[in-house]
Amino acid sequence: MRQRLIIIVTLVAVVVVLVLLNAASYVKVEPTRDSESTPDRSSYNAGATGTRALYDFLHESGYQVIRWREPTSSLLSSSGPKPATVVVIGDTRIPFSTVESKEILLWVQSGGRLVIIDRTPDQKLLPKSGDWTIKALLTNFPWSDLDPTDFEQMTREVKPLSPSQPTLLARNVETVMPSRFASAISFIRFPSLKKTDKPNAHDEPSGGESNDDEDSEAGAKPTPDISTPTGNTTSVSPAPVTSFAADRGSLLIDYPHGKGRIVLLSDPYIVANNGINRADNLQLAINVVMGGGGLIAFDEFHQGRGSTHNALIQYFAGTPVLAICGQLMLIALAVVWSRGTRFARPLPLAHVDRRSSLEFVASMAELQQRAKAHDLALENIYNRVRRVLVRHAGLNQNSSRAQIAARVASRSKLDEKQLESLMRSCEDTINGAPTNARETLRLVRGLREIEARLGLQGRARDAKQNEMRT
Repeated sequence: MRQRLIIIVTLVAVVVVLVLLNAASYVKVEPTRDSESTPDRSSYNAGATGTRALYDFLHESGYQVIRWREPTSSLLSSSGPKPATVVVIGDTRIPFSTVESKEILLWVQSGGRLVIIDRTPDQKLLPKSGDWTIKALLTNFPWSDLDPTDFEQMTREVKPLSPSQPTLLARNVETVMPSRFASAISFIRFPSLKKTDKPNAHDEPSGGESNDDEDSEAGAKPTPDISTPTGNTTSVSPAPVTSFAADRGSLLIDYPHGKGRIVLLSDPYIVANNGINRADNLQLAINVVMGGGGLIAFDEFHQGRGSTHNALIQYFAGTPVLAICGQLMLIALAVVWSRGTRFARPLPLAHVDRRSSLEFVASMAELQQRAKAHDLALENIYNRVRRVLVRHAGLNQNSSRAQIAARVASRSKLDEKQLESLMRSCEDTINGAPTNARETLRLVRGLREIEARLGLQGRARDAKQNEMRT
């Protein structure tokens, strides 16, 4: 017991020392301040550059919105609910790979709706629409010490924009207030040549052909969405539709891709926490994100908050809790290993006497049942108990049973007459008196009770004497 107490005290002391060391070496990680140069556009971020205000507003207003934390491959799987719209905001922490961009464009092609809100969108997510190529040009870069909560710094020399034409994205919107860092979206048409055409550098464009210079001015002449019926099918014009345009280019466009549609907004400030309450930015954000309704998924997987990351480990990241748990596991393994390793010579197993007080009687009873020898079974037990009683009384083996009973009764609380009567019955049975199994068992139990009440433990004492003799 003392050794166990020492081990327990040692383990407690080691744990206390480890906790003190971890607490002394712990350095609190200060939260990173929001910056427009390195923004965090996650819907979990309640800072100036985050989009939590928009997500909470949509969720509390009854819209079907979720945070999508699965990879893009789950959009093409047949299991689980599928969103109608996927919203990708800002320069994501985890960039889209080539495979991921192909997967999400296949999903759009099958009827999905992709909303991209970014100043420098990934070109892999902006495929060509027919002969039209879409690009975004950023001319004004935010500096590192810019305060994103300062409205004057964010919108200096910027005027509110009105819709350039009535579209569904501009519904119920009078003016929007972008930031000074919004990029300009341009789309240029490069007509594809047929096999029968023979281009000539000196040929002049015909009157029916469109001029590329005029088509390149996306902000000046937005192209409407034109649907031309052809028999039983309807062909949708691949030309992008501009809903808001500034002097340098378009702010918001959308265009078809397969059966789906891609929406591009060139300024995250309109949907971010620091700009969503300006002008009609909130209404425009609702129009852009919700579209035709259905389940709306905010991409959090590429914001570094995928479901593959353990939320509990992320919660304790940067604290000494994880280090303490690891050290405790090492201590536990060391204890288990030490308990299973022998540090000295092998010791024999402890001998446990599994025999009961009546096991010998049961064995002899089986023999006497076969041989009808009740007197032999009782003789073996009575002779050993009589030797113990003689030794306890301080007499010799030639003493009579009356003397033995009287001396034992005087040294204990046993009744002299009962003890003498028991000894007489045992001797009569041994000498040939008629008996049976029940009577023999009663006499043996009486001898066992006397031995137990006197605490003689004759069997153990005989075993010790035999060992000393050998």
